[in-house]
Amino acid sequence: MAPRKMDSVVPPLSEFPSPTAARTRMAVPAYEIMFGKLQLRSLFDDYFHQPGSVNAGIILKTPEDPTVQLSAAMSPAGGEAMFRWQRDLDNPNTYVDLLASTAKPMLQVKSCAYYPKYGIGAFGTFPLLMANRGQGKEDYGIMGVRYGSKNLSVGASFLPFAVSGEVPYGAWLVTRKGRLSAGVHYKPLGPAGESENTAPFNDLKNWNCAISYGTGSTSLLSPSYIFALELLRSTQLVASFYRRHVIDTKEINKGVPFFGTKGYVDFGLELNRSLEKDKPAENEADDSLFQVAASWQPNSSLLVKGKVGSSKSSAALVCNSWWKPFLTFSATVENDHQQGTRSYGVGFRVEDI
Repeated sequence: MAPRKMDSVVPPLSEFPSPTAARTRMAVPAYEIMFGKLQLRSLFDDYFHQPGSVNAGIILKTPEDPTVQLSAAMSPAGGEAMFRWQRDLDNPNTYVDLLASTAKPMLQVKSCAYYPKYGIGAFGTFPLLMANRGQGKEDYGIMGVRYGSKNLSVGASFLPFAVSGEVPYGAWLVTRKGRLSAGVHYKPLGPAGESENTAPFNDLKNWNCAISYGTGSTSLLSPSYIFALELLRSTQLVASFYRRHVIDTKEINKGVPFFGTKGYVDFGLELNRSLEKDKPAENEADDSLFQVAASWQPNSSLLVKGKVGSSKSSAALVCNSWWKPFLTFSATVENDHQQGTRSYGVGFRVEDI
């Protein structure tokens, strides 16, 4: 087979953020994407497999109809398969997904329609079949509308079978001026069957707010630097930092084919501190969370990641083949500092068969 061409701009091994997160962002509040959230979650979570587990995945495409894709994944928690149809390849925000899962037994359809010319969109997630339906507020589906421009995003989501106190299910407002961004997010939380709140909008624990300063790309999906402060439900303060550095390796490598012309170094940290003072003493160990992560991607076939937390540290190595079908192998090692143990996890993914 002919060797796979090296990508000089965006290596496909770690398309940042993950392709699934980028393609489905129109079905989630913009508040969950701004403030570096998407980048940090990818940095802290992607390719860090559950200790002692083997994960496998496959992505099937066909050149005859590139608007259709089938993917499947297996893990110790169960398996899932998803069929995706995208009407226009140039508009990945208009699509239909059909998901079947055994991890959380269900058959679910998700759809989004977005019109870039007007900046408006509508989305919905509807479980067609589900075990133990009725235990969660969203078990009968969620639907919503949104509007977005370069510097503003506003939207709301609703339950199609709403009950008192649950309208709307969630809402957000995010605005940006230059390098500063700010936003609020309303989403009442509570287990099924909890007594309803007669004034949910007046309860500060139903609100999140954040402010951030960022530089680099104007795209929400690829900032090069961002610092954010977030207050969650009036009880938690989260400070986060993310930095992406692009390295031009053309002169350094002097034509060595293994290394591309672009390399990427990502660094992030997150501090999550509870503001509640009346917690029992036994919960003091969980009162705060601090973690740091970094990754290095010298080319489209190699990625090295590591993260350190207060109780655990992990490292991951990801390798990708240069030829079809593209095979991605990833391995994780995790050290538990409190227990003094070490565990491993591996993953395999085959794409574009």
